[in-house]
Formats: sequence, C-alpha cells, structure tokens
Amino acid sequence: MAKQKKIERISADEYFLKIASVVAERATCRRHNVGAIAVRDKHILATGYNGAPSGQKDCLELGCLRDELGIPSGERHEICRGVHAEQNVIIQSSLHGISLERSTVYCTHTPCVLCAKMLVNAGIKRFVSYGTYNDREFLDLFKEAGIEIDIKERPSSRIKYLD
Repeated sequence: MAKQKKIERISADEYFLKIASVVAERATCRRHNVGAIAVRDKHILATGYNGAPSGQKDCLELGCLRDELGIPSGERHEICRGVHAEQNVIIQSSLHGISLERSTVYCTHTPCVLCAKMLVNAGIKRFVSYGTYNDREFLDLFKEAGIEIDIKERPSSRIKYLD
C-alpha cells in the first residue's frame, strides 16, 4: 500500500488573502498592485483591484503622473487616475446589487483613509491584510466604527495540490 502524502489545509484567512493576491495581478498601477475581495459566510461577494476607471486609459499605457511629480505614496490621492482596490470592491458589489454589510474585506494592503471611510459606510465588520500602505489614519477610524483589523503574515505564493 502506497504511503499517503499529508497535506495541511490552509485557513480560510490564508485562502482569501491568496485570492486577493491573485486579484492584484490585474492591477494597472505602476506603484502598487493591490487586490481586495469582500467575503461573507465564506463566500466571495465581489473583487476589486487598483486601476483606471473602466474603459479609460491606464497608467501602464499613460505613465504615472504621481511619479512624474515626485508625490510620495499615501499623499495627494486626487492626482492619481486610479481607483483603489477597496473602492472597486465596493463599486462591483453595488453594480451587482450586493450589500457588503457584515462582510470581511481581504486586501493585500491596508487602506488609505478615503477607502477606510467608504468601508465604514459600506458596513464591513472585519478587515484582513498582510501588507501596509503608507497611510495609518484608518486605524482610529476602524476602531471607532468597531471594525476588527487583522494583519496577518503574507501567505505563501506556493499553490499546494495533489496530482
């Protein structure tokens, strides 16, 4: 009888963070590839990544105005033509008539304060990430709103499966 391989099952948090990482691969930002997914009851509600508004030229094609002007990460968001991953996850859920109330958002980076305000108003209950963005103002806002913040280790990029 052949010896069976022992495979450890990853946690739900690691699973959803890995999926957010794959979503980030669609990003069109030259600075950060950010992916976000909204989950409720272990079911994915919507996904989002950072990039230009739908149907518009993106930064991969046009270049990055923020880089050209030397604007540091986390500042002067209005100059960027990109829509943040968290904003896109809210927009996608809205377009499809899905409420994010009581959901968990898994994201490759912590949110800027603008996205944090939107997530509070969307009614999320938990935010899980493994990367940090250069804007820490979300911490007090989430604490005041009662949103649980969970910063995890970056999940392995290795995909484990049996052939």
